[in-house]
Amino acid sequence: MNNLDLALIGNGAIGALVDPAGEIVWACLPRFDGDAVFCTLLRERKKEEDFGFFAVELTGMVRTEQQYVTNTPVLVTRLYDADGNGVELTDFAPRFRQFGRLFCPMTMVRRVRRLAGSPRIRVRLRPAMEYGRRRPETTYGSNHVRYVGSEVVFRVTADCSITAIVEEVPFVLENDFALILGPDETLQGGVFEVARRFMEETIDYWRDWVRDLAIPFEWQDETIRAAITLKLNAYDDTGAVIAAMTTSVPEAPETTRTWDYRFCWLRDAYFVINTLNRLNATRTMERYIGYIINVASSANGLLQPVYRISGKPGLEEQEVSWLPGYRGIGPVRVGNQAYLQVQNDVYGSAILAVTHVFFDRRLERPGTTALFHQLEILGEQAARVFAEPDAGIWELRGSARVHTFSSVMCWVACDRLAKIAQRIGQPERSRYWRAHADRIQQVISTRAWNEKRGSFVGSFEGESLDASLLLLADLGFLQFDDPRFAATVAAVERDLREGDFVFRYREPDDFGVPGNAFVVCTFWYIDALVGLGRREEARALFESMLACRTRHGLLAEHIDPRTRELWGNFPQTYSLVGLIVSATRLSLPWYRAF
Repeated sequence: MNNLDLALIGNGAIGALVDPAGEIVWACLPRFDGDAVFCTLLRERKKEEDFGFFAVELTGMVRTEQQYVTNTPVLVTRLYDADGNGVELTDFAPRFRQFGRLFCPMTMVRRVRRLAGSPRIRVRLRPAMEYGRRRPETTYGSNHVRYVGSEVVFRVTADCSITAIVEEVPFVLENDFALILGPDETLQGGVFEVARRFMEETIDYWRDWVRDLAIPFEWQDETIRAAITLKLNAYDDTGAVIAAMTTSVPEAPETTRTWDYRFCWLRDAYFVINTLNRLNATRTMERYIGYIINVASSANGLLQPVYRISGKPGLEEQEVSWLPGYRGIGPVRVGNQAYLQVQNDVYGSAILAVTHVFFDRRLERPGTTALFHQLEILGEQAARVFAEPDAGIWELRGSARVHTFSSVMCWVACDRLAKIAQRIGQPERSRYWRAHADRIQQVISTRAWNEKRGSFVGSFEGESLDASLLLLADLGFLQFDDPRFAATVAAVERDLREGDFVFRYREPDDFGVPGNAFVVCTFWYIDALVGLGRREEARALFESMLACRTRHGLLAEHIDPRTRELWGNFPQTYSLVGLIVSATRLSLPWYRAF
């Protein structure tokens, strides 16, 4: 049965998920939101004729070992049979600087090495096209096999028997070899030598990248792995950061909550950029800010919640009926209908993200007056819609209300514009935006506060809570020492906490009552506890969350509070960002470490 005990390899152009036996079960080409050429994550292998995977199988395999090369996304898998014969697979996507620019092609490399004895292996490279609907046409030459899909044409170049690949003939591994899957172009150089050089330079690149990170004293390995994974979810060509590598991994068993997360949500910008700043990953941060500016400049003041990684707006949602889904749970969806929704928090998210360029002197392109005036267009929209119904942060598909979080983010838009105007020497515009912010804050404080419950609630004049209320102090709407914040956190504890986990909300929505906890909400709760001075409680919960990660230190979107099994799209940017922020806040500072 499929599970999420998977490793991620990638390079900012593509990503692939690898199971404990070294089988690539998910990868999209030519980029994150492309066709799923490997898709057995959503259609478990049961029959000999199945396809949509890439495996190097050891005959009689009885055990496996798997780990990353330290401080890199280079993955090493070792397979052993009962007689002690062993084979080692090293998987990675090349990423390094070459000829004065970054080299991160649509390429995956598999190096195959004999470890012990005379292992008998079989290479099974069976890509799919049209999201697993059929197999691509295949041709081959003396040292490559070419796959012609409807969206992409690629080839694997190898220095082992091509017949063994095409006909899947088992053979005894005597000489190490490499498989380079990439564009339909002639490889320049010998396969094994190119693979070796790519690996060495890729390892060097990642170790240099990690060396420049600012990390907490405690939980260093956990933070580094989360940071690398966050970097792998950033599409290098445009700067977009996707929510997750996958589509349609369900939020819980027996649910139709299956969404495509291979896109860029503007809401994530605040969380991701804040985290990149904490990590000192300023180049990735600046690229992401550039993506947001480009999207906003073409939106004419009306932002949608989510965009393609290219920045284009259309994400028409379709169901892929021929893929049964993760553990047979469907439907499998391509595209995301949420792009059509009204989510008024996006204006604050975009402005909050871009605010960095006006205050961070490390960045190459500082904010300008012209950019400020562009942002003012978004601010005007936020000031108009802050008290209007929308789908909210949780993207409710069948109802609309005036969500507190959306209104607070509209306040954020005006508040930050006031601060930016002051920064760039425009006091009149600062007073203008401060007046808007004060007006919105007064309305929220009146209409989102429930006197009977003694807390803020999830919507104006509402009764129920949602976990985004835990962010009120982080966003600056309240101070951590404001009694209203402590009361709201206490109400969230009563209503949304189950064991060590926090649900996003409890009330039924379009698909029933949520079955699992939303991982990042627990990290928000941990951060709120830190702000309230409850550090020991926060540390205990944080350690509990770390224990829920996969063997490779990754997290999905949801978690079953009873079994602690991960559910939802994977690996989830939101969840890993939450881990990094909480680790930073909880850690002993370096100056007191030794």
